[in-house]
Amino acid sequence: QVQLVESGGGLVQAGDSLRLSCAASRGTFVNFHMAWFRQAPGKEREFVAAISWTSGITYHADSVKGRFTISRDNAKSTGFLQMNSLKPEDTAVYYCATRASLYGITNSRITSYTTWGQGTQVTVSS
Repeated sequence: QVQLVESGGGLVQAGDSLRLSCAASRGTFVNFHMAWFRQAPGKEREFVAAISWTSGITYHADSVKGRFTISRDNAKSTGFLQMNSLKPEDTAVYYCATRASLYGITNSRITSYTTWGQGTQVTVSS
């Protein structure tokens, strides 16, 4: 079974950039979707972006469109979330997740994702 290891979180100032990574161990993302979700204190976990590992088609939440970009490196079985122009409201624990590509890429239902990483904290100060 695929295991996911996230990295790249940290403390930054508003307007800065960060790149999160999600590496697959004990497997690959082939024929899977990979997504990023985030959860701020006291709030529900929300969808951020997803990518079809096979086709490279991406889908981003409106709240991050134009600022965040999801991508992947097939050879390294690693997905990325490039976050630019960060805002204090982007502060959250960011999780990567995968599911078999049985759904359309725009289906962002959290329960459709079956494997989750441990999360990485992103804090944006004003």
